[in-house]
Amino acid sequence: MPNKTAKPAAKATVSKPAVAKAPAAKPAAPKASVAAAPAKAPVAAKPVVKPAAPPKVEEKKVVTQRQGFKANEFVVYPAHGVGQILAIEEQEIAGAKLELFVINFIKDKMTLRVPTAKVANVGMRKLSEPALVKKALETLKGRARVKRTMWSRRAQEYEAKINSGDIVAIAEVVRDLYRSESQPEQSYSERQLYEAALDRLSREIAVVQHSTETEAIKEIEAQLAKSPRRANAKAEAAEGDADADTEGDADDTDGDDTTVADEAA
Repeated sequence: MPNKTAKPAAKATVSKPAVAKAPAAKPAAPKASVAAAPAKAPVAAKPVVKPAAPPKVEEKKVVTQRQGFKANEFVVYPAHGVGQILAIEEQEIAGAKLELFVINFIKDKMTLRVPTAKVANVGMRKLSEPALVKKALETLKGRARVKRTMWSRRAQEYEAKINSGDIVAIAEVVRDLYRSESQPEQSYSERQLYEAALDRLSREIAVVQHSTETEAIKEIEAQLAKSPRRANAKAEAAEGDADADTEGDADDTDGDDTTVADEAA
């Protein structure tokens, strides 16, 4: 009898753990959903980098020299005198790209843009060599040469020389129109041309010699004082030389006399 009761008890204990295994299999379902979520991450990485901006920045860095001229260099622009190249830039005008010299004229408070391709046409040049500046200063010591023609014609010739950009030609205008204290005064138009020529000449001499414009003007006037015409001004006035003729033409009052002189010449 005791052996028969022991066997069913063993069966009861074996059946209980079989029921406990069933719930253990259910947690596997949520793990599958967690594993599927990271698979969407690579799809979100769509930002395609388009490096279009870097090449444009490189294009702006280009030009520092064109046609033999450099940025920050002083140059002579015939119509305005000495200026400084601030930059060489590219601009689009009417659909076409142009390279331009940006030139600043400090004294005139003006900025000028000149196409690099037209530098030769406008006559822009580098500063004169010291030897050429010396020649211009020597020119100031010579005798003034005044043509016996109408003032209007001479005025045109003086303007052409001033705007030529030639430092020696500008020095000739200063020499011919200069008046010392012992000489007759200039007319208004003469004075304007003289000051324009003196300004152009003194600016270039100052930059070449690394001095101030005031110092350059003093040097110019010192050279003018050495002219033989200045030393003998009173004697020439007494002889009725070209000095008196210049005064009459400049005042524009003796029109008939100057016309006769013009035709005789």
